Amino acid sequence: MGLIIDAHIYLYPPTVFKEPRIWAQKWDESHWAECVDPLEKKSIQGWADIDQLLRDMDSAGIDKAILLGWYWQNEETCEEQNRWYSEWIKIHPDRLIGFANVHPAAGKRALDEIHKCVEHGFVGLGEFHPQAQGFDLRNPDWLKVVELSIDLNLPINIHVTEPVGHKYTGRIETPLADYAWLAKKYPDAKIILAHWGGLLPFYELNPKIKEIMKNIFYDCAASPLLYDCNIYRAAVDIVGPEKVIWATDYPLLTYPNKDRQPSFQRALNEIQSSGLKENELDLILGENILKLLKK
Repeated sequence: MGLIIDAHIYLYPPTVFKEPRIWAQKWDESHWAECVDPLEKKSIQGWADIDQLLRDMDSAGIDKAILLGWYWQNEETCEEQNRWYSEWIKIHPDRLIGFANVHPAAGKRALDEIHKCVEHGFVGLGEFHPQAQGFDLRNPDWLKVVELSIDLNLPINIHVTEPVGHKYTGRIETPLADYAWLAKKYPDAKIILAHWGGLLPFYELNPKIKEIMKNIFYDCAASPLLYDCNIYRAAVDIVGPEKVIWATDYPLLTYPNKDRQPSFQRALNEIQSSGLKENELDLILGENILKLLKK
């Protein structure tokens, strides 16, 4: 087995997760608060500090993890999280990889923040969520972010929601056609669509769509909450193992009926027992994301 990289996790300092509602109110981040600490149902959000993250990675044999920026509603919050990540990456450069996030509506300030983050060792952008952040994929400010990601050779992670499925906290429908439009407009962009791209991989059965989506990759973050394990084999058979990237959404409790604390192990066990071949697993668990990160 080659290098194992979780390409989609989040991390917060204890000052944030000990009282998430109070922190969210201070920073005017109501969508995040509802996702991690919903008022009308039990939360499946887990929490971990940097030491717990590293222990959990060691326990499961995870070599590296990508810290994704949350899709904050305000540029100030994006920059605050970028600062946390910058500090942790400096301390653990052999284990942690940083993706920066910005709010496109901030205009030049957002673009300047991307440049600053690259200088501090960040190697990608996202996770963006256009609908939660209040823009669409044709927004001029957003397109400047995409164009900068191309200029700097940065992969960009974007949230996608499946068009048909159960209702859950934080769910906002995302039009799948917009992602195909983006891929066609920017064939040189490195685009990772989170959460299996809302099942967009299955549209690649259409040869015309498959041609458009050459630069699109799919991460499987939160997969156990959405689909059974047959999705691994099915998706790989359609798009190929070169386009799938392993991810968990840690510290989210993706097995809420089995785990009370965040863990990588069940998600890793699931994909390793999904019927994928060893060479396919090597690509998905590490080689694909490493290739995208190369300059």
